[in-house]
Amino acid sequence: MMSGSLYERLGGTEGIHQIANDIIDNHLRHPRISKRFAEKDVGKLKKGAAEFIITGTGGPNVYEGEDMIATHKGMNISDDEFMAVVDDIMGALDNNGIEQREKEEVLFILYCLRGEVVSQ
Repeated sequence: MMSGSLYERLGGTEGIHQIANDIIDNHLRHPRISKRFAEKDVGKLKKGAAEFIITGTGGPNVYEGEDMIATHKGMNISDDEFMAVVDDIMGALDNNGIEQREKEEVLFILYCLRGEVVSQ
């Protein structure tokens, strides 16, 4: 069993960048949410997602983007869309060989953020 911060257990900066890339790629292919990402700068999305995850899991980066409420304000994201995002994130973790313990910790974080994303 690996010990250390969630950041370390997700593969550090390199591992998290790969996970973030996979998450955004999954979103772009997901029929329920892909339209939300169609006009976005994919490179910027991937970079922002990686920084957010690195900061939130105990890594050295400092996330400088908007908070979750500001980011999702006016988007009226549904529970169904939120679950699609969760599915995409879990798929990215699976694709990167992340263990169950870490997946559960990420899932906990996602559900803690739900209120800052859904119906804003």
